Amino acid sequence: MSHVIRLALESEAAALHSLLQKAYEPLLEHNIHFTITRASVEDVRDVIRNETTYVLENDGVLTATLTTRFLWTPAKNHLAPWPFVHWFAVAEHAKGQGFGKEIISYVEETFLRDTLKSPAVYLATAVKHPWLTALYQRRGYEPFHIATNPLGVELVYLRKILNQQAFDAQEQAPLVRSIAELRTLV
Repeated sequence: MSHVIRLALESEAAALHSLLQKAYEPLLEHNIHFTITRASVEDVRDVIRNETTYVLENDGVLTATLTTRFLWTPAKNHLAPWPFVHWFAVAEHAKGQGFGKEIISYVEETFLRDTLKSPAVYLATAVKHPWLTALYQRRGYEPFHIATNPLGVELVYLRKILNQQAFDAQEQAPLVRSIAELRTLV
């Protein structure tokens, strides 16, 4: 088998929408609704256009995906100063083969930590999701916030520190400075 991880193309919005819908459909039985469960193909195209969506393609077939949203993404609520990952999915036929772990590791390590030098990353999942919180905690994520999304789903937000030294420096530095403080720096 031959596979590659790459950025999604806008022309793949319909195929990506289908992959995401099929992956999230079982959650509807548990009354868990995420934005993707009500998203259109055009919504997926907008996310591909405005955020960073990676896909894992196996033998020419979209097999897994993960999207990263940044603070500069327009019209989005940002809970923390780090990239937010969402819309993680693995095609049903490919579950249990390590593709999910591979795409998450690629985004966390190669893209966010090594390329963008992000000190941390965060995500959200439903509190009552039967297994995702435990999966993310096994991957090094720690809960730091709970909130309810607009669809009425209670979410747990989890963060993962990617670079402890950079994270500690960021935690100690003020994230907002006054104009007077900025003038002393120049």
